[in-house]
Amino acid sequence: MHTASLPYIDEHTAVIDAPCEEVWRSLGEALDQAFSGPGATGYARLVGASPGRAAGPRPLAEGSALAGFRVVAADPGRELVLEGRHRFSRYTLTFRLERVGPARTRLSAESRAAFPGVAGAAYRGLVIGTGGHVVGVRRLLGAVRRGCGPATGAGTG
Repeated sequence: MHTASLPYIDEHTAVIDAPCEEVWRSLGEALDQAFSGPGATGYARLVGASPGRAAGPRPLAEGSALAGFRVVAADPGRELVLEGRHRFSRYTLTFRLERVGPARTRLSAESRAAFPGVAGAAYRGLVIGTGGHVVGVRRLLGAVRRGCGPATGAGTG
């Protein structure tokens, strides 16, 4: 699957008062916490996600997996590309890190997805239409910020 070939859904950004290396570490930990537990693996099983569970090297690198996502590109401190599929969707989640100051990083999360067929359209309504996707991505960015320690910046969008 090629990331650019999927329809754009949205992008959310957080500016974090920490260097890129620290944000990268915290991103990997937040993703593992969000997508490696029994809730995530149970949901992945329910929708027939591939991959269905966490596996592979840690910290996250090409070939690593989380429930519902496979790491297809990892450039530490710069970019992490996840992709996955299940019965109702094909999707990517791309994280980009950009240094914006001596110890400040802009972290963005871009989502792309296709929802084929009637079932896919209904699933899109449940996930995107209800705002659940936005809440989940913002929560994930907040977890990355908190994982960088007490001196953190504000700003999500």
